[in-house]
Amino acid sequence: MQPTYIKTTSVVLTQNIGEGTTIWNFCTVMRDVIIGTNCNIGDHCFIESGARIGNNVTIKNGCKIWDGVVIHDDVFIGPNSTFTNDLFPRSPRLDIVQEKYKNKSWLQKTIVHKGASLGASVTILPGLEIGEFSMIGAGAVVTQYVNPFTIVTGNPARFIGHICRCGKPISTKESKYKCSECKSELEFNDKGILVLDTKKDT
Repeated sequence: MQPTYIKTTSVVLTQNIGEGTTIWNFCTVMRDVIIGTNCNIGDHCFIESGARIGNNVTIKNGCKIWDGVVIHDDVFIGPNSTFTNDLFPRSPRLDIVQEKYKNKSWLQKTIVHKGASLGASVTILPGLEIGEFSMIGAGAVVTQYVNPFTIVTGNPARFIGHICRCGKPISTKESKYKCSECKSELEFNDKGILVLDTKKDT
């Protein structure tokens, strides 16, 4: 694996960066950030202390990733996408809310599960989970939990279909599905959520 590569125009204060990760121009990565191996972080990204990023993650230019955001392995985040972590934010310097911001009771964590993709300029409201291998359309504003292997678009983001882990849309209504592209086998569980058929596909 290639060594870590960080452009000299970026300000990177953390040492917790895995091998093979590249951080391009004019990024700011704060001290308490963990970034895994083989990641690619585009120009003009800001990653705040407390963020956690897994392996093989692609973060395109201009993304904002705040404290409390956890990004699992193999995730794609499109350009100019933004996370949030406070549902009712005020400036911490405002006198009447300084007590609130002395602790992190306000912080609402967001989790992006393995293999999920966010299109360009997606906004994720705080305290949500984005299911594995789901896909969020460009410009969407996500206000609720996104199920695995689903496609959501719009403002607010709405379900429009299912998708395989290779990125091929799924049009079947059968209880089980085998992808013609990657041969993944998926099935609907008893809650109507599409999941990998772990008996046949690991």
